[in-house]
Amino acid sequence: MTLVQMQPRSANANPVHRTVDEGRETAGPEVCDDMTVEVALAVMASARARHLVVRDQDGLCTGLVSQAGLATLRDSEAYTDQIRLRDLRGDRGPLAPPTTARAEAEHASRHRRLDTLPVVDKQDGTLGAVTLAR
Repeated sequence: MTLVQMQPRSANANPVHRTVDEGRETAGPEVCDDMTVEVALAVMASARARHLVVRDQDGLCTGLVSQAGLATLRDSEAYTDQIRLRDLRGDRGPLAPPTTARAEAEHASRHRRLDTLPVVDKQDGTLGAVTLAR
C-alpha cells in the first residue's frame, strides 16, 4: 500500500469547489412552525436576528423566515393575526446539505432572493446557516 501525503489547502485555494459547510455559522433562533407571524417578529426583535430557523412538530428543519419577509406580509392587505409560520410556504428557502457546493447554493439564493440558507444534516437537523453573496 502506498501512502499519499496530503498538503493542507487554504479554503480559498479553489473557490469553485467550496461547500456551504466551510462557511457555516450558527443557525440562530429556532422556532416551531405553529408560531404566529406577530410572535415570530417579536422573537426576532428580542434576539436581534434577521431570520429564524423554522421546525415542524417533529423537530425537523423546514426552512427560514426572514424579518423583511414577515414584515412585508404583516403590512399586506391579506394579513391576519392568525397566520402561522407553517402557512408561509412561499417564504421558506431551500435546505442545503453540508456537501452542497457553495456556487450551487448561491445560485439557489439568487433565484429565491435569499441571503441565508439553513445547512442541515441527513435527518433535516439544523447544523447552522450560511450567508451567501447575491
